[in-house]
Amino acid sequence: MESENHIGVLEFLLLGLSEDPNLQPILFGLFLSLYLVTVLGNLLIILAICSDSHLRTPMYFFLSNLSFTDICNSTVPRMLMNIQRHSKAISYAGCLTQVCFVLVFAGVENSLLAAMAYDGYVAICHLLRYSVIMNPHLCVLLIVLSLTISDVYGLLHSLMVLRLSFCTELEILHFCELDQVIKLSCSDTLINNILLYLVSGILGGVPHLGIIYSYIKIISSILRMSSAGGMRKAFSTCGSHLSVGSLFYGMGFGVYISSVVADSFTNTAAVSVMYTVVPPMLNPFIYILRYRDMKEALKKLIIMPPFW
Repeated sequence: MESENHIGVLEFLLLGLSEDPNLQPILFGLFLSLYLVTVLGNLLIILAICSDSHLRTPMYFFLSNLSFTDICNSTVPRMLMNIQRHSKAISYAGCLTQVCFVLVFAGVENSLLAAMAYDGYVAICHLLRYSVIMNPHLCVLLIVLSLTISDVYGLLHSLMVLRLSFCTELEILHFCELDQVIKLSCSDTLINNILLYLVSGILGGVPHLGIIYSYIKIISSILRMSSAGGMRKAFSTCGSHLSVGSLFYGMGFGVYISSVVADSFTNTAAVSVMYTVVPPMLNPFIYILRYRDMKEALKKLIIMPPFW
């Protein structure tokens, strides 16, 4: 297979879900609708939290950042652009930029889920010291630390891709994913793969273990409660975060399994697309439906008082 240096690579091809021209308008309408729902739902959460003083708590602070991350961490706009332009091409620089942004925002979301789990752990297991432990300085520090680590993570992998040469067949699923880009290379990718699995294992595994530990302690504390009302309230407090975390990690695991065992490109692409579209869209509904304070804030935001 003929190879060429990455300087000469003009574009990658994003294959998408289907090549049938009759399905393109349907796919465009479907994903445009899903994207608008995602943006609107997460934007409403951010506005509700910013406008209601009762929601100025660590939990809602992390939630607003999670909603902002869900808005930014979307590959749908590029997909819609390609469908509208009847083109599958994305430039080398554009693909590398997409790789970097996907890694950064995925890392931020992973860290935010861990921070929210820790917040729930402190709220239930150390309630009397909650305001001391979860002070504003710690909350801001966790966000800054998450952004810094994720930025370094994304830039590191993106810069490592620059050293690779690529073959002439440059077909990717629906967006530029790091492991897919590495697989297309004709040069030695051992260092890239080691770095991918090592760093991803550490940065993804540590927050994941933190979430598991937090919920083991939370469930243990809840089961020791003597009040049934207290148990229900505690489960209700953590239920939304547990649902969002299960959706995020569960679908991520589903994408990995499908890439290993799927016998067709369409199945793998469909699962991958759903992973990037469904969790950001459902997260706002999970929190809105389960938190009464969020419902009240949204009512105040939507039903604005008259100016006369």
